[in-house]
Formats: sequence, structure tokens, C-alpha cells
Amino acid sequence: MDAHEVQAAQDMLRFIEGCPSMFHTTAAIAARLEAVGFTELPEGASWEVEPGGSYYVTRNGSSIIAFRVGARALAVRDRFHFQLAASHGDSPTFKIKSAGELAGPAEYRRLNVEAYGGMMDYTWFDRPLGIAGRALVEEDGAVMSHLVHLDRDIAIIPSVAIHLNRDVNGGFAPNRAGDLCPLVSAGVLGEGSLDALVAHAVGAEPEQVLASDLFLVNRQQARVWGAADEFVSSPRIDDLMCAYTSLEGFLTAANSACVTVYCCFDNEEVGSNTKQGAMSTFLPDVLVRLMAALDMDEGEYRRALSRSMLVSCDNAHALHPNSPSLHDAQNSCVLNGGPVIKEAANQHYCSDAFSRAVFVALCRRADVPFQTFANRSDMAGGSTLGNLSNMQASMHAVDMGCPQLAMHSSYETAGTRDVDLTIRAMQAFFGTDIRIDGAHGFELVSA
Repeated sequence: MDAHEVQAAQDMLRFIEGCPSMFHTTAAIAARLEAVGFTELPEGASWEVEPGGSYYVTRNGSSIIAFRVGARALAVRDRFHFQLAASHGDSPTFKIKSAGELAGPAEYRRLNVEAYGGMMDYTWFDRPLGIAGRALVEEDGAVMSHLVHLDRDIAIIPSVAIHLNRDVNGGFAPNRAGDLCPLVSAGVLGEGSLDALVAHAVGAEPEQVLASDLFLVNRQQARVWGAADEFVSSPRIDDLMCAYTSLEGFLTAANSACVTVYCCFDNEEVGSNTKQGAMSTFLPDVLVRLMAALDMDEGEYRRALSRSMLVSCDNAHALHPNSPSLHDAQNSCVLNGGPVIKEAANQHYCSDAFSRAVFVALCRRADVPFQTFANRSDMAGGSTLGNLSNMQASMHAVDMGCPQLAMHSSYETAGTRDVDLTIRAMQAFFGTDIRIDGAHGFELVSA
């Protein structure tokens, strides 16, 4: 790997380490946007939007949509359109229940947790764990939301020694209600200790904390590794790798011809059907309101969607070195091979020939290698947020992601070079005027 590729990967890992929960991810993205001149538009306020302006909107403190209105976006109203990328800021983990403490056995004190998303449970044993999320705190008669990050090794889920579980290597299915309760104390902390820790983290008294959304955080250090620094490993690579690379592409590309849009949704790992998920009205609410602020009507909005393009950014399964038979022989992807176009006949991925052609043309234009992925024909695959978002705002869409190993593990692995390659692909997407003629064809024009 060259120095530029390694630096890009290290920058991404720093971003991931600063995003221990979906609330921190949204705050980190908002801070980055404000640092380069974006203006926040509160959902509860009137909006003023102008050509050449840059804006962002948040919902629930855990989803964010940013957009730039090209200076020439209104020059030809019959060409007005959006070019969007959508990723998600949540990852599989454990959520701490409201009554979050378990006393015993003996003097032990544990956390009462439940699974968030489709996690690989066994990967959470014997890892140093922190806690992150948000707390609603009463202050001077008002209640305000605060980020919470207990950024230290505060808990661990201990495995049972092989001497006490001789069959463990023959196949052990841990029980989430019993085997996966994190240990936080062995006689030192008493009842209410978790509430006290959270209150202290936000500078409040325990009785001031009215409610919280708290999640476990694997505190293993993110790192670039390998004989030639060709790998990156970290918690939450799915999907913060795509959240980061699409954000970099969005911010570093210039496009005066259209409205470029960056989305990072919450709750993809649990189905997206929340007020802040990809299947909510968040995206169309933002698009309709920005067009209204530009004195454009609903008919123009519907026509604009027909000319628009979405890149759904969520990682792909790389060919596994120890289990290659789990992959389609002709449609598998490898680490450091470039961004991956994902497709499925059952439409669980939103790619079709038209949208694939757009992305292929963009990659070729930017001299970025690309790959394709399809599941083995006798194996069911996953799905992601592209089709769900399209239920609310329908447009041409392609599913794209970075190749990775160990998806939904508490510690995942990807390719160092793929960070830079995906940024370049997203720069090409955001920096090119994609002129779509329905389903008949398209033209790529320098923006």
C-alpha cells in the first residue's frame, strides 16, 4: 500500500473510533459539515435555501441528511435532479435495557441487555466493553439530550472455561438472556451504580436523568495491519466505512449542475422502519421542503425524481479465505479490489442494468476498479436500505459497498486500498452531472 492509501485508511479509522453510537455518528458528521460551511436547517423551522448553498438536517439526533444546491441547478428546470448517496450509522450491538442492572449471583453485578441487529453473539465474549448513546437530562425546568460515552474498559462478557463446558468447540449457541450479560463489578458497585455512572458522564445527578438509549461498545483498537499494511480492522466497519467514504466523496467533489445529497440513516440493522430510518418520510420530507424553498412545486419534484440517482452504500461480503465455497464463483469480490456493485434477482438489492451501467461508467471515467457481487444461487442473502428508501422516494438506484470480512462481528476486517478507491468512486458520482432520460439512457457531463 502506498502512503496515501494508508493515510486514507487511518483517517477513516479515526472517524470510526469517534462514532461509538449512532448518536455520536450523526454529531460527528454534523461537526464535519459545519466545519466546511454547512448550515443546519431545523425540521421545526422555516427554511431558506438558495442556489450555491450547503445545508443539513437531523432527525432524532441519529440520522442526518446534507445537501448542496448547485449554483446552476435551476438554470434548466427540466433538468433539475438529485444525486444521492445513502449509508447507515448504526451497527449490531447490545442495548442496555431501561432497568439495566442485574444483581448476583454472589456479589457480581451485571448489565441487563438485549440484542440490537443481527449480531454474531460469540464475537462479544472476552472483549473490553464501553458504553455509549444518549441520555435525556432535566436541567432548569427543561429536558435536554446529551451524548454519553463511558470511554473506558467498564464491562466484559466472560466466557465459560473449557473445563466447565467440554462441548464448547463442538458448537455452542449462547443464550442471550443468560450467557451474554456483561460483568461490571464483583462487590464494589451497588444498586444504582449504572445510573450514577451515566449521570456523572453528563455532569448531572442520577435523578436528573429521565431516560437513556445506551449501547455496548467494543473498545478494541482499530488498526491498519498486514505484511504490507493491506488490511484494516475495527468495530463497526459495517457501515461506517461507507458512511465515511461517501461523506468524503460528497465533500470533496464539486457539482454546480444539480443538488447533491448525503444521507446517513439510523436503524438499518433493525429494519429501517422507524421515524429516522431509510423507510421513513425523512428523505422525501427534506427533498420536498428544499424544492418548496426554491419555489418549485410537487409536479416538478416528481419529475426531478425520474431524473435522479441514488447510490445505496452498504458493505459487501468479500471472498472468505477459509470458506470460499460459500460464495458464487463468478460473482465474488475481494479485499482491495475496489467498490462492489451488489445485485440480486429477488430485488433485495436495488441494482438493475440501468443503475449498474451508470456506476460502471462513473468508475471507468475515474479509473477506479470495481467488482460485482451476487449470492450463491442456493443461499439466501441479506438486504439493505436502498429499496426501503425507494419506497418513499423512487428513483434509479444502485447498491454499492466496500468488500469486507466478518460482517456483523464485533470486530470486522476490510481492505486498506478500498477506502481510497471508494472515495474516488464517490467523488466521480458526486462530481459528474448525470443526465438521465427516464429508463432510455443517460449522459455523463462534467459538472
